[in-house]
Amino acid sequence: MNSPMDETDDRQDEVGPGWRQRAVSKSLSAARSRAEQRVQALLDAAFALMDERGTTQFTIQEVVDRAKQSLRGFYQYFNGKDELLFALLEESIRESLKDIQSAVESESEPLERLRAFTTRLHEWCEPLGTRRKRGTHNRIPISEFSLQLALKDPERLAAAMTPVSRLLLDVLKSAAAAGAVRVTDVQRASLLIQQTVMYGWLMNRFVSNSRARVSADDAWEFCLRGLGG
Repeated sequence: MNSPMDETDDRQDEVGPGWRQRAVSKSLSAARSRAEQRVQALLDAAFALMDERGTTQFTIQEVVDRAKQSLRGFYQYFNGKDELLFALLEESIRESLKDIQSAVESESEPLERLRAFTTRLHEWCEPLGTRRKRGTHNRIPISEFSLQLALKDPERLAAAMTPVSRLLLDVLKSAAAAGAVRVTDVQRASLLIQQTVMYGWLMNRFVSNSRARVSADDAWEFCLRGLGG
């Protein structure tokens, strides 16, 4: 036989979280919000240093000082500088994806959507200065870090780029289904487009004449011919 207290507890379980659960939830939410603010302050400080210097040659202590936080606090959120740089890379990828999606969605025809993706991706990956500046921050240091990461931890970089790769695959599938391009292996064609566009900027660094460098339109025309469009 249940006691009155047991029955009260049972009723409380039925109606949902009690005051204790609500109090804990509020406490966790407040702690999460503070943590997010502190992490964002560290990211903002690192971006600011990177933009000022045009390089990732800054110290953790400099980031902490600019963010007005403690070194101990930094290590609560990041294992070290490489993890901080990876967070900056992820933020840049997130920003680029949002912009690329917007460009794609502004077009209605499948081929034009593919063109919008290809040219906009090129503009994001070309950090040397183009007519169409993309991004809030200096992308050269991030691009250089991504190349280092590609050698040291390619799987991690690939995972970070997955949303961009998935969007390209979806856009290419739509273009192929509409007969706008002739592709037998959509997955491989998507990979070739991404590799051609993303790392073209590296070769552009060897071309001193800026007008002779591969442009976004050049990249698109090359990919289009390869797709049989």
